[in-house]
Amino acid sequence: MSLANKVLAENNDLPIRTNLPVHSGKVRSVYWLTEEDSRRLIADRNYNVAPGAPLAIMVISDRISAFECIWRGEGGMRGVPGKGAALNAISNHWFNLFREQGLADSHILDVPHPLVWIVQKAKPVMIEAICRQYITGSMWRAYEKGERDFCGIQLEDHLERDQKLSKLLITPSTKGILEGIPGVPEVDDVNISRDDIENNAEAFKFKRQSDIAVYEELLEEGFNVISDELAKLDQIFVDTKFEFGYVTDREGNEKLIYMDEVGTPDSSRIWDGANYRDGNIVENSKEGFRQLLLAHFPDADILLNKNRMEERYALARDNELPEKVMMQVSDTYVSLAEKITGQPLILSDNPKSEILTILKENYGLID
Repeated sequence: MSLANKVLAENNDLPIRTNLPVHSGKVRSVYWLTEEDSRRLIADRNYNVAPGAPLAIMVISDRISAFECIWRGEGGMRGVPGKGAALNAISNHWFNLFREQGLADSHILDVPHPLVWIVQKAKPVMIEAICRQYITGSMWRAYEKGERDFCGIQLEDHLERDQKLSKLLITPSTKGILEGIPGVPEVDDVNISRDDIENNAEAFKFKRQSDIAVYEELLEEGFNVISDELAKLDQIFVDTKFEFGYVTDREGNEKLIYMDEVGTPDSSRIWDGANYRDGNIVENSKEGFRQLLLAHFPDADILLNKNRMEERYALARDNELPEKVMMQVSDTYVSLAEKITGQPLILSDNPKSEILTILKENYGLID
């Protein structure tokens, strides 16, 4: 069995019964179930959601994106073996830990297959919340140019690159284009302050003003849970993204939950602890893949300069990366998932066939 066959590259073409278009992102595709199938699964599986709640099948691919492009490898390898299963396993682990420790539920109701979640539809809070414990990446680049105000938080002078910050910083940005918020440009992914959120809670889709404090508590406690667990593995949790939304349980209680994915190598920076203490940064996250790309191509400016996007798209379209690069990324994702979960990650020889069989025979979602 070739490596290419172990990769799930296309995840938006499954014959799952739905009346709506499939929503396909860079990595995940979402199939909204019919009302009849949603009600049937809620009753049959005893999910803790309102009887009429819309459900979806979320299928993760093994595609890898970086610098706003999708990359592929030699031999028809259109993704990274094990990447999707690793991301799901890591997210599941943290979401379960959050629930066990009394923080909040997630949107995940069931895990039929390592690449598949059954999720409930949530009403998202329109914020991408970034938590930072170290100054690196885009924050360092801005700081180095003299910027000191980050989302309304003032940083002190004389910080050094990759230094641990004196406290955990929450640096939120908008999720999507929001209109009519004073001082906030109507563009996607623009930095906002806590004052912006407090003064415009309804625009950011908070149900109650008091939920802003709940959101911040879930951010900080969630970050600390993951950071403490990773520290046991001598891994450093550098920064991550959280997303939240509202759902209603079977008793009619509306509650704030974690959404999307959390604490994964795609949504976070994770550094090796031993190397950091020796003054070296070894990335155990997608940042390592970005560095591989920057080193692989002679003109790295194409990947960094947004004025050269057409060249960048052509670079990704016309170049197959060496198999060893793709497998190096695979090793990073798979080994981290196995360390975090304490379980071996079983990779399918034919993931699409497995998914179809399970959804047809166990869930009745394929005609």
